[in-house]
Amino acid sequence: MLEEALEHLVRGIVESPDDVLVRARRIRGGRVLEVRVHPDDLGKVIGRSGRTAKALRTVISALSGGRYVRVDLLDVNEVR
Repeated sequence: MLEEALEHLVRGIVESPDDVLVRARRIRGGRVLEVRVHPDDLGKVIGRSGRTAKALRTVISALSGGRYVRVDLLDVNEVR
């Protein structure tokens, strides 16, 4: 559910919504949601002084029900 919500939010922000990919990974204390966007859209997702990224993290944290969730923002070319 968190992946779909985050993907929906990010697709509404970017110029290339078809390039948005959200992948979840389990870690010991919770989950990591990796958001991949077109390199030209990375600045829009981060926002001025990180405000948009912080807002996305706040919404996902509220939806997580108290479980630990980390949101990582990457461009589609970044390898992890």
